[in-house]
Amino acid sequence: MSAKKVLVLFGAVTLGVSVLAGCGEGGGGSEGSDDKGPFAGKSADEIAAAAVKATRDAESVHITGAGKQQGQEMKLDFSVDNKDNCTGTLTGPEAKADVLQVGQAVYVRADKAFWENILKAQGASSDEAVDKLAGKWVKSDADEAGTEGMCDKQAVVAALDSDKSERKGMKKGKETEVNGESALTLTKKAENGEEFILYVATEGEPYILKAVNKGGENPGETTLTDYNKKVDAEEPPADEVVDPKQLQG
Repeated sequence: MSAKKVLVLFGAVTLGVSVLAGCGEGGGGSEGSDDKGPFAGKSADEIAAAAVKATRDAESVHITGAGKQQGQEMKLDFSVDNKDNCTGTLTGPEAKADVLQVGQAVYVRADKAFWENILKAQGASSDEAVDKLAGKWVKSDADEAGTEGMCDKQAVVAALDSDKSERKGMKKGKETEVNGESALTLTKKAENGEEFILYVATEGEPYILKAVNKGGENPGETTLTDYNKKVDAEEPPADEVVDPKQLQG
């Protein structure tokens, strides 16, 4: 088993994608454009499209999020760039994992609870294996095809734009602040009662500053900060890395 597959099993890697892609079906038509405010002359849908493009074009971003996946509380805290550099932490119920990506090499360092859950899910539970893995970096196979996750910035943003119809029909809300930055609120409600709220920067590039899902099966909140800041990711010392084959039963 590779480190990247472990990330997928952990579940939290999908948190940011599910939150950002939360503008589902329903919600009616888009609010028309107006000539007032920071996006004068642009409709809510046009602003959302500009926000997706700006976020995609940014060189890097810091992503933090909290929400539920399959009824379990998950948290993530990642810095990721367009050059396959990534550092971050995934936290689930009674388990935690650090994630590091340098180029095509992905590493996971986690506690005993994390590996116990992962190995059990694979039918390969072993106290000996858990003891060897806990606190060490587990590296993905060098020849393994990449798996999209939170360490793939473009995959996260692509989730926003995988179906352009999903982010249509939004409405302009009030202006507010997100971490001290001015933001315009865009909202959309689905017929099932789920509500999606997007906060777009009104100064400089129209970056996505925060995305919130309310009322659905996977409620959550994701915040995006530190756009275009360098991501410091270095490969861990060789004596702290474990052969991923030790995950196999």
